[in-house]
Amino acid sequence: MSKEWWAHLGKDWWLRASMGAPLVDVSEPFKGRKFYGLQINRGRFFEIGEFRIAILSLLSEGPRHGYQLMKEMKERSGGTYRASPGSVYPTAQQLESEGLIASKMEEGRRVYSLTAAGRKELQKDPETARRIWERAESWEESGKYFEPEMLEFLAPVTEVQMKSLRAAKWAAGKPEREAKLKAILWRTIQDLDKLIKK
Repeated sequence: MSKEWWAHLGKDWWLRASMGAPLVDVSEPFKGRKFYGLQINRGRFFEIGEFRIAILSLLSEGPRHGYQLMKEMKERSGGTYRASPGSVYPTAQQLESEGLIASKMEEGRRVYSLTAAGRKELQKDPETARRIWERAESWEESGKYFEPEMLEFLAPVTEVQMKSLRAAKWAAGKPEREAKLKAILWRTIQDLDKLIKK
């Protein structure tokens, strides 16, 4: 595969694929194609309504301009999510029109800050903000292990994951089955740990 291919897939391709989710940041030439049986589409890091909460949450830590908001989101997700100006600025404009944030020009940049109404809005659902940054942290941690060379293992790893989930459903609520499945999974984990330590 060319460097351009991996650049289009983005850093988190393995994570998204192993979770059975669409791949992130795939540009038009690759969109809609199948790769190792997976449909390649643009994935979503944020659920509906979460993006605005993420912006409010970041501004609760202090004023930021648009580029800083984008940079912060990228850094907190280990580079696996990259916000675009086309998503940040219209959302910021909407939040400002709702009175949840305010903006002013500083050194040629529009800097946004949280208003009292915005802080109150954020406090209505603190769990959403917590969930967003926990997800980002998880993606950052997982992203450390994903390199293009791991493509060879994509199919078997995905198959193991899917079979494990099916087996978990089969065993759920039945103590004997649960014990057997747990023994198999723990044995597999131990075998992999031994392999890594060799």
